[in-house]
Amino acid sequence: MKIKPGLICILMMIISAISAAQSPGLDDYKRAVAYQWGNLLNKKVFNVHVQPIWFSDSTGVAYVINGKKGKIFHKIVFDIAKPEPLFDQDKLAKLLTEIQKKEVKGDNLPIQGLSCKNTEVVGFNFNNKSYEFNTKTNELLEVNPQEINEFESKSPDGKWIVYTENYNLYLKSISDGKVKPLSTTGKRLYEFGTYYGWSDIITGEDGERPKRFSASWSPDSKWIQTYITDFRVAEKMYLLDWSIDSLYKPKLLSYYRGSPGDTTMVRMIPVFYNIETGEEYIKSHLQSTHTNPIQYEWSKQNNVIYQENAIRGYQAVELHRCDLSKKNEELLYRETSKTNIDNYSSLILEDIGKILITSERDGWKQLYMLDIKDKSLQRLTKGNYYVNQILHNGPQSGFILFTASGKEPGRNPYHQHMYKYSPTTGTTLLTPEDANHEISISPDGKWYVDNISTINQPTRTILKSTETNMSPVELSKTDVSDMVKDLNFKFVDPFTATARDGKTTIFGAIWKPTNFDETKMYPVIDQSYSGPHTFMYPRSFISSLSRSNQALAELGFIVITVDGMGTANRSKEFHNVSYKNMGKNLEDHKLAILELGRKYSWIDTTRVGIFGHSAGGYDAGHALLEYPEFYKVGVASSADHDFRMEKDWWPEMYMGWPVDSTYHKVSNITMAGNLKGKLLITHGGIDENVNPSATFKLAEALIKANKEFDMLILPSQRHGYFGAYGDYFTKKRWNYFVQHLLGAEPIWDFEMK
Repeated sequence: MKIKPGLICILMMIISAISAAQSPGLDDYKRAVAYQWGNLLNKKVFNVHVQPIWFSDSTGVAYVINGKKGKIFHKIVFDIAKPEPLFDQDKLAKLLTEIQKKEVKGDNLPIQGLSCKNTEVVGFNFNNKSYEFNTKTNELLEVNPQEINEFESKSPDGKWIVYTENYNLYLKSISDGKVKPLSTTGKRLYEFGTYYGWSDIITGEDGERPKRFSASWSPDSKWIQTYITDFRVAEKMYLLDWSIDSLYKPKLLSYYRGSPGDTTMVRMIPVFYNIETGEEYIKSHLQSTHTNPIQYEWSKQNNVIYQENAIRGYQAVELHRCDLSKKNEELLYRETSKTNIDNYSSLILEDIGKILITSERDGWKQLYMLDIKDKSLQRLTKGNYYVNQILHNGPQSGFILFTASGKEPGRNPYHQHMYKYSPTTGTTLLTPEDANHEISISPDGKWYVDNISTINQPTRTILKSTETNMSPVELSKTDVSDMVKDLNFKFVDPFTATARDGKTTIFGAIWKPTNFDETKMYPVIDQSYSGPHTFMYPRSFISSLSRSNQALAELGFIVITVDGMGTANRSKEFHNVSYKNMGKNLEDHKLAILELGRKYSWIDTTRVGIFGHSAGGYDAGHALLEYPEFYKVGVASSADHDFRMEKDWWPEMYMGWPVDSTYHKVSNITMAGNLKGKLLITHGGIDENVNPSATFKLAEALIKANKEFDMLILPSQRHGYFGAYGDYFTKKRWNYFVQHLLGAEPIWDFEMK
């Protein structure tokens, strides 16, 4: 067959375009390193997010501005409403120099934990000690923090101390020191007044767990609420720590953690004590797991406590009002769902006899008010939008401040705004700018600081009032001048695509190399985390930088992230797509990349990679197994490759309970035989969050299926990788894509700083 000259030219142009976008050199790696977030923050970019420090008496606010010459501490007193120095930095530096006998510079004060009592007294930590600085007299006073015994609790009236000893709860009189036991049946593994922490590691099989204490007094000091922590039938997970230099055998670590469907778990049994009578009231019928214990909040009324129970399976939640003297439970509210209840919360406003509730009961997360007395439910907000967070509620002032996404027509549904609700005026928009608004509210709810930005709009930080017509005060603007000048910085591009249903708009972002050439073709890398409890769209300017996706793009890639159907912060219907169906979470990712490829000639949809961590690691592994013809290279770190091996609550929330065949169908391990591309699986050796066992089990399955793959275990690391280990993994991930997606020779010997 004779190939026409014109066709040869076209083929040569395609090959040239592909090869021109490959083979990163040392300069490209150096540029990638420069775009790592740790090498940008307060080095090339300043003030991407200003955190206010509110005065305790609500008379003002302090904040810190970072610049090329150091840190400047400011304040605004609301009566004056203009920026002023918070204190004399040089005078404070001189005092700190005298303390540590080493020079401290005023433009680089090494202080942490800044707090402000009022306009004159500033607190902070320095060299592991606490200080107060009087900004008027320039006097520095060391503060001796009151020693708090975290293993005991004093009653509100100051008459009693409750503590644990030998697995039982004891009451001690402060006046005469007399002690009496409240519980008598406690023993090891059936323990009163305690709890089991999320990361409580035990050395060996039968070692002691970290000591814990939990007891809550009623406001009138008449009752104590606590738990019995019951380990008697609980099973453990295990880890081997190979990283200790002085040991030549691995150290056995164990911890209590149940997997989906398990019944052999740590149980939390609510128990109450009447201080006057010594009566013990155990609610044995309300045993819950330690990963999701029943929550309690005391009423201001004697003998009354509120009880909230998210029932296992997450398809029902109940709120009760309990009279301890009568030992009864009055059901105030019950919500059910055919899928799951993931966005319910309650806030008790007993002064007005109400409970503020957030719920997706009508298909969108909205605000409701429950009447405690007659149990009627009043809807406060309505519309096709998503309430993110209640920031402030003022029962006396009669208004609620909250953030929400998707309410303003024609705007990005992931950008949040702040609103004010009152019964008289309804819902009012307080942040009209078409951008994302990260809000911090003053203690009295009268002022707020707004960090306004988008992925391609640097942050402006503004002080505003929720009540008056005072002109906004600009506190800061993000400075990107050095990043532009030294690194040729370009903004991230947002994009939209159409979801699998053919009608729903989904949103994503694109990072291009700063030396991008639209005449070339670039492979695509999908940064994924489709875990249904969150979303990946980088709605703020800081989130567009802090993921360091630009760093990876500098090596010759187009990096994207996208939120397909099944992720959070949109409608309940949108969210429900992933319920019991997380194996299909990447369907919309594939469609979005193909749509981008049709739109842009510089996107090569024949070379697609993916990476992710934790639930994103599951995505990265699953991509190459569910879509082996599409995704060619994946890096899956700290992944939950089989949800049956995960902690109990997360898969039960999104894959359902009891455990059924859907868990088997979406498992990366059961699909190992599908692998065609290049897959790197990594894990921290002592990860107690997502146990590394699933990564090892996937490796076993891949070996049995005769599939070539790569594995990296970081023996000393937990769920995240830090310091030198994080740098090592980043190099490994970059070079895995350079070698297998670009087809180029990677470089290893370069510095990450």
